[in-house]
Amino acid sequence: MLLFIVFLPFLLFIVISAFGRFLGQKGVSIMAPILMGINSILAFISFYKVGILGETTYITLGTWIDCGLFVVNWGFMFDSLTVSMFILVVPVSFLVQLYSVYYMETDAHFVRFMSYLALFTFFMLILVSADNFIQLFLG
Repeated sequence: MLLFIVFLPFLLFIVISAFGRFLGQKGVSIMAPILMGINSILAFISFYKVGILGETTYITLGTWIDCGLFVVNWGFMFDSLTVSMFILVVPVSFLVQLYSVYYMETDAHFVRFMSYLALFTFFMLILVSADNFIQLFLG
């Protein structure tokens, strides 16, 4: 569930970028806030599990750099600070997307804007959940 919180905005970016013309402005304006709302609910659940119950989780997906003593992993650390930032980043992103649906409704590039907004949210979550400085700078 914790990785799903991080990668759901990237999935949203991929879907909007690939199928935005087929979904249209109406489809994107329905799909994006709903998925970010689900992500917000998951962020609150993760705050309860990790922040209150104390289930700190460390997930390593692979190795980026392995050069002698210098090893950089592609990993995520979910501790109380991380999920506290999830509580800040994800619901605010949901509210920004909800506001943008009405504010940008007359814009010709609405679909592109919503996809970039989802990508921005993804990189914010990468920044928050990074376990090393190189991954933090990527975010």
